[in-house]
Formats: sequence, structure tokens, C-alpha cells
Amino acid sequence: MIAITFPTPDFKIVKEGNKELIFDRLRKKYILLTPEEWVRQNFLNYLVQTLEYPSALIGIEREIYIGEVKKRYDIVIYNRDMQPWMLIECKEMNVPLTNKTLQQVVQYNMAMPASYLVITNGLHTFCGTYTANQWQFLKALPAYPSI
Repeated sequence: MIAITFPTPDFKIVKEGNKELIFDRLRKKYILLTPEEWVRQNFLNYLVQTLEYPSALIGIEREIYIGEVKKRYDIVIYNRDMQPWMLIECKEMNVPLTNKTLQQVVQYNMAMPASYLVITNGLHTFCGTYTANQWQFLKALPAYPSI
């Protein structure tokens, strides 16, 4: 497991009727604030502010197809050649990270091969590589490649 110290939240949150919306700085729009979205926004903040991943190379909640089934990934970090470098699956804090969560990100990796796979619920984070049906977990998230 990787220990993460998230930056202090400084999000813009507004109420619209009985719903709360959070401003997504990368997508430049307000998004419904759900428990999973809270984890996603904090994780994105960590990637950009703390690890200095380039925000221009981050994709959020886009559709992919796994066979004929349409899915939505949470976060993809692209390398400078615009190839997927890291896939990140977010769950809300009260959802345990299980083998099922790992399999979900592995499925996404089949459609969009990436070097690193990450699962997080904001409390626990795992990052690893998955090759030949075997996981190799890392002790920290990798630095973004400078080349």
C-alpha cells in the first residue's frame, strides 16, 4: 500500500438545489459531488500539485470499449507521445479495494494498455504493473517521465 498525504482541499463547491457540485479544475466545469468524485478530485490534486504530473496529459472519465461493452475509466495519465502511461480507478472511501477492483483496472488495461495501474479509495492506494497475469506492486507512485 502507498501512503499518500493529500494537499489541503481548496475546492470550489456550490449548491444547486439540493445537490452539491465541485469545480473540476482539469475539465473546467462543475461536477456532481459524490463520494467517488471527492476521492477523484483529491487524487487529481495530489497528482498535479504534489507529484507535478502535467495536467494537460490527464484524461478524466472518458468512454472505452471492452469488447462490445461501453465502460468509463476514472483517470488516465498519458505520456508525452499521448499513449496511456497510467490507469487509475477510484472508489469512494467506504468501498474496500478488493480483487474485483483490481480486475476492473486490468480489464481497462486490456483496452488501453498502460505501464502502471492504480486503484485508490482515498484511504488506501495501490500501484503496480501487471504483466503475464502477475502483479508487481510498487511502494510509491512513479515520477512522471521527464523525457
